[in-house]
Amino acid sequence: MRRVLRIKLGLRRFARRHPWMVLAVRSFMVFSAAFGGAYGFIAGSRSENSGYDPNAFAIGASFLFALACVGLATLSMRLRFMHKRLRKIALHNEALADRNWELKEAEERARSLFESQGDLIVLRDAQGAITFVNDAYCELAEQPRNALIGSSFQLTVLEQGDTALEANGTRIHDQRIATALGPRWIAWREGLVRFDAGRPAEMQCVGRDVTDRTETERALAEARDQANAANRAKSRFLAMASHEIRTPLNGIIGMSGLLMDTPLTPEQMTYAKAVKTSGDALLALIEELLDYSKIEAGKIDLEHRPFALAGLIEDIAELLAPRAQARKLEIAAYVDERLPQQVVGDSARLRQVLLNLAGNAIKFTSTGGVALIVEPGIWPNEISFLVRDTGIGIAPEAQQRIFREFEQADERIARSYGGTGLGLSISERIVRRMGGRITLESQPGIGSTFEVSIPLAAADNGGLEAFAAPELEGQSIMLVAPQSIEASLIARRLQRWGGQTCVVSDLAAARALLPERSWHAVLLDHAFGFEQAESLAAAARPYATQRIVLLTPATRHELQSSPATSAFTGYLVKPLRAASLAARLTMAPEIAAPNLAADASIEPLGQAEPPPAATARSLSVLVAEDNEINALLMRSLLTRLGHHVVITTNGEAALESWLSARSAGTPYDLVLMDIQMPQLDGIETTKRIRAREAGQPGRQTAILALTANTLVEDRYACFEAGMDGFLIKPLDRDKLADALAGLAAARHLAA
Repeated sequence: MRRVLRIKLGLRRFARRHPWMVLAVRSFMVFSAAFGGAYGFIAGSRSENSGYDPNAFAIGASFLFALACVGLATLSMRLRFMHKRLRKIALHNEALADRNWELKEAEERARSLFESQGDLIVLRDAQGAITFVNDAYCELAEQPRNALIGSSFQLTVLEQGDTALEANGTRIHDQRIATALGPRWIAWREGLVRFDAGRPAEMQCVGRDVTDRTETERALAEARDQANAANRAKSRFLAMASHEIRTPLNGIIGMSGLLMDTPLTPEQMTYAKAVKTSGDALLALIEELLDYSKIEAGKIDLEHRPFALAGLIEDIAELLAPRAQARKLEIAAYVDERLPQQVVGDSARLRQVLLNLAGNAIKFTSTGGVALIVEPGIWPNEISFLVRDTGIGIAPEAQQRIFREFEQADERIARSYGGTGLGLSISERIVRRMGGRITLESQPGIGSTFEVSIPLAAADNGGLEAFAAPELEGQSIMLVAPQSIEASLIARRLQRWGGQTCVVSDLAAARALLPERSWHAVLLDHAFGFEQAESLAAAARPYATQRIVLLTPATRHELQSSPATSAFTGYLVKPLRAASLAARLTMAPEIAAPNLAADASIEPLGQAEPPPAATARSLSVLVAEDNEINALLMRSLLTRLGHHVVITTNGEAALESWLSARSAGTPYDLVLMDIQMPQLDGIETTKRIRAREAGQPGRQTAILALTANTLVEDRYACFEAGMDGFLIKPLDRDKLADALAGLAAARHLAA
């Protein structure tokens, strides 16, 4: 069967190739058949023995005619069918011709588009020969298309960029190409494409001129590098300026503190306090400038350590209390008891923000006071810190401007109150860095409320127990105070504890309310005057179990000098701590006032402190300090603390003194090492000391850095050199005493 089909296909192929020969064969066969039939019929009819019968002949002729008619009819039907098929084929061919024309037109358009494309387009076969290029490539290569097709032409590459490979196999890279108009950067995308299933894939390269973009990126990179270098230079300049300012400032503040510890006349004490106050103000300004430079350079680091929330807020209130009370203002703190006792975060930065906000509130408030309120925020683990004052307020148009650098509400305020305009900007950036936000609500002449909302997760209390809240269910407590800020917060806390509070701002009204019920306690503010408050306390003796006076540290001596028969059963120092209030309300009543002076649970911060006692053991201390005034200050402070001091003025002298003491068998217990010294600085001196100690038996000498540099990299450099901790200039005598007191208990010291 297959052989027959092959023969038929061969014959059809031969007929298509030689149609004239097929026509001749067909004509010959038709002629031969017609001639043979006619000749045989005529010859047979004329023969003598043919038996010719006209009837039979007519019948035969009719039969043959009928067959011929049937054949003609069949042929006619076949011809009609073939004509119909031919018409369909003609229509199909016409459609194919139209489609072919459209494809050719699309191909021409695509070719025209490729050739006129601004991007460079080139196709190469497996051997690297060019099979297609567009006009842009020809123009860049400066050669005609017919010269490039079939060649292995390559553009001159001056610089090769990095190469990246996409997931689909496309290769991306940049090249710097030499052209007649100068070097140009071309971004190439190269990938294999297949245009015909019967042909191998070709490499299609599409390039785009990105010279402007690349030059812009390089210019931006150079500008960024220059800006980073400028920031580094600025940071180093500020650090250097800070060091140079802190060094004499250390002497000013330290020496003024020592001077105030000596016998002085009242006038001399006033001048000494003025010097110390000015030094502290200058130090605060330097800290603001350094904080601003750190934040601007993105070098602010946050700690994540647990701290007591209520303790932090109450410490801030007590720290600012002397400043507020000197201006006859109230300051009070309240921490909602629904909040966790301890949270995890950066307590130092949070303290800085709240001190700035509360300090500004005190500065811009002349009557009334300031309240620090801590409540749960609107989001989980969010805590809101509100600083509310009754000050001058801020105009609506200035409420956004005050958060900018070196901006204040208006020039009049800047002239009247001073300041750099950096505090709020620094606070806002710190809060944003902590993942929180700071908002402001204010009305001119009424006051302002700053709200700081920060996410702070609860921490494990680690065995730290909260104070026991008193059971005040059903107990009545009267608060008598001329101002409502602290009294309202105390009443809010007492109500949380179950008490029924009555806040009165008039002595006569309070005296009239006393007989109405039995009072668990009456809290009287000393601001009415000691005699008036004591008179009311005496009147409340039959009605109130506890009669507590609210004092400031400056007025506490009046209570201590009062007679033992005082009508008060106790006292509390403003601003109140929640633990002190709870302890006082649960104490036994009728305690004589003079005995209350030793109550440590309500001892306020900010009072005149006793001179620091000497540590348990006298230490041998080597001080390396090149500044004579700072060296004198260190000698005086350490001598007062009961330690033996040796002063050296440079690193080489310090190293020699350390070696001599070690070889003599009397090594130093501590080295206070200044970082910046002539000849040999503190870092290198420490490295040499640690190198001498390496491999030697015994404990290493504790080394603390004396530095005015507070940048993180400076601290890292000190730790890498082998130092154990820091003492920041200007030197704080309390931190120095704490560091020395903990020397025997800890290997690493921190101040």
